[in-house]
Amino acid sequence: MNASDAGPPAAPGDELPAVAPQLRALRRRTGLTLEAAARAAGLSPAHLSRLETGQRQPSLPMLLALARIYGTTVSELLGETVADRDAIVRAGDMEPTRAGGWTYLQAGAPGRGMQALRVHAPYGSQGDIVRVHPGEEWLYVLRGRLRLRLGDTAHLLAPGDSAHFDSLTPHRLAAVDHDGVELLFVHTLLQSPTATLCLGPLTGELP
Repeated sequence: MNASDAGPPAAPGDELPAVAPQLRALRRRTGLTLEAAARAAGLSPAHLSRLETGQRQPSLPMLLALARIYGTTVSELLGETVADRDAIVRAGDMEPTRAGGWTYLQAGAPGRGMQALRVHAPYGSQGDIVRVHPGEEWLYVLRGRLRLRLGDTAHLLAPGDSAHFDSLTPHRLAAVDHDGVELLFVHTLLQSPTATLCLGPLTGELP
């Protein structure tokens, strides 16, 4: 189902939800037109316009997609502010988020210029998806083995190995072992029209 088909309409008489003006303000901050942002999110311009005017309520997948495009977090889209940024993140406070078979644990404070995650990728996950976006990425293998494709070169990373690369280099990740791979992952959050440009899936196996 296309993302534009999702999301409940706002009930008559509802006040303009806080997310609506935030969506419009953040889109304008990135310099994206309504048409460009909608295309990147897999929505129709009319549907995104209804989200920005509060006529429809966005679903969580929509919020996640728009947050990536605008180089921000779902919390900011919802108008939430961080009163105090604690420099320490305790293991017990890390709430897992699962998407596409991957498990993410937030390992850094919100509202920063970088996002730090502890990630578990299952066997073979995303081996056919190539990603390209502005910024930098750093990853460190904690457990298992990772096959990392950077441009035309494939690398096999074992526990203790790390990689630091320009995210405009086409890249894709795949867990080599059946138990998956566990990573520390840090990437920059940039406001850019190409923040979530994703190429793929592509045919062929990683060498």
